[in-house]
Amino acid sequence: MSKQRERFELTYSGAARRVRLDAFVAESLEDVSRTRAARLIRDELVTLNGRAVAPARRLQPGDIVRGALPTVAEELTPEPGPLAQLLTTEGFVAVDKPAGMVMHPGAGAGSGTLAHRLVAHYPEIVGVGHPRRPGIVHRLDKDTSGAVLIARRPALYAHLTRAFERREVQKRYLLIVRGTPDPPRGRVDGPIGRHPTHRTRMAVARLGRPAVTGYRVIDQAGGVSLVEASPTTGRTHQIRVHMAAISHPIVGDATYGGPASGARMMLHAWTLRFGDAAGGRWIATAEPPDDFQRTAAALGLTLPDTPDSGPETR
Repeated sequence: MSKQRERFELTYSGAARRVRLDAFVAESLEDVSRTRAARLIRDELVTLNGRAVAPARRLQPGDIVRGALPTVAEELTPEPGPLAQLLTTEGFVAVDKPAGMVMHPGAGAGSGTLAHRLVAHYPEIVGVGHPRRPGIVHRLDKDTSGAVLIARRPALYAHLTRAFERREVQKRYLLIVRGTPDPPRGRVDGPIGRHPTHRTRMAVARLGRPAVTGYRVIDQAGGVSLVEASPTTGRTHQIRVHMAAISHPIVGDATYGGPASGARMMLHAWTLRFGDAAGGRWIATAEPPDDFQRTAAALGLTLPDTPDSGPETR
């Protein structure tokens, strides 16, 4: 289906500071975040003086910025299906993504994604953020289950995107790993980048992007442990890479060395704590799914109680 585009042209008048191209586009266009602006520039949907450049290019007085914003609603066909809602407000929702479901369309996933199901339940999110992943402000791996936050309004999309970028959202995951981390409570601080030889994998790499994961052991039995992980950054495969780096890979994670468990990778996005644009605080929580609970029970591990989703009092 062909894409319709909303075209624009901007002229940089020359402020006291030489602003970056992505910042100028985000400041000039309503409901376009800096992250989305940078993506449009990289996709060559935004040009500077008729040429494709990097998002970080500094502007000169008189520079002409032209671009096109994809606007078609029909780019994603709504696909009805069950959707476990954790929180629902006028500005955002939190849902429980099942393991095995891809977040949004991409290579090898043209349908059946969470994004397709979201637009069936919440048609108003079409046009909020990126057209191929409307409303989605963060992501989980395909085989990771748990809490996902979705913006229903452009203003909330901008607010929540900034909150994730500024590390203001507190994320907690439950995972089952091989062995028992020592010390039982600690912090993994290791930059993450593309693996030097296996390009579909990530690794702790000297020239990678900064990444920090806190962890604590909740329970242990028979050579495995139940761990709570709290990443303060959001790198690709971060928890998986960091646990493997300290020799405690996640059970079922074949990519990073976890032992076979008879089930999928035992990684679950348990809670999200975040603030709304009006200063309210919220928690979205997802009970571990049946397969996670069965695996934990079979291994002799006791899961913690899951708190209720809802507004938090200070």
